[in-house]
Amino acid sequence: MKKILTMFMPVLAAFILFTIPVSAHVTVKPESSSTGAWETYTIKVPVEKDIPTTKVALKMPEGVEFSMYEPVPGWTIATEKDQDGKVTTVTWTAGGEGLKAGEFAQFSFIGKNSDQAGEAAWDAYQYYKDGSIVEWTGDKDSDLPHSITTIVQGEGADDHHGGDVAKEESKKEEAEAVETENTTTLPLTLSVIALILSLAAVIITIIRKK
Repeated sequence: MKKILTMFMPVLAAFILFTIPVSAHVTVKPESSSTGAWETYTIKVPVEKDIPTTKVALKMPEGVEFSMYEPVPGWTIATEKDQDGKVTTVTWTAGGEGLKAGEFAQFSFIGKNSDQAGEAAWDAYQYYKDGSIVEWTGDKDSDLPHSITTIVQGEGADDHHGGDVAKEESKKEEAEAVETENTTTLPLTLSVIALILSLAAVIITIIRKK
């Protein structure tokens, strides 16, 4: 009996571990905004390791112009610009130990959206105290996805609040995300239950034969 449990438990543990989706990603909100809007964006940085995060760099998507930022106590900000003086990268650096395991921080700034509808992809780079860097630059199906803000056509180029169109689009995306999460979670739960029942049946069969 002990030998059987010893053999199957690691398999079950691995199955559960690798089928649980990772959600602690670096993200930029909102997920939807309007063309021409002066939008307040917020980057959320969670710590996924047992090592402090000391710095995060965010590249400005094409079409989004960095304007100003909200200061965060204990963190300094620096910007990189191209030859035309446009901000291309914004970097927040911790003045002390940084973010420890189990913590997260949020950094807000204002950016002006393009007048053209489309997608703004936010490439982020998370620096840890040991010198390692996690690059959040992949597509939505990758292990390290970047955030995307959908820029939808607004009512005017000077829309400072994102517009009703953006709000409705954001609500729709949130509803679809919840539906997708519920759809994917149920099969996972059923798979785990089926695996446990199968293992139990095998164990009972072996015990009865003895």
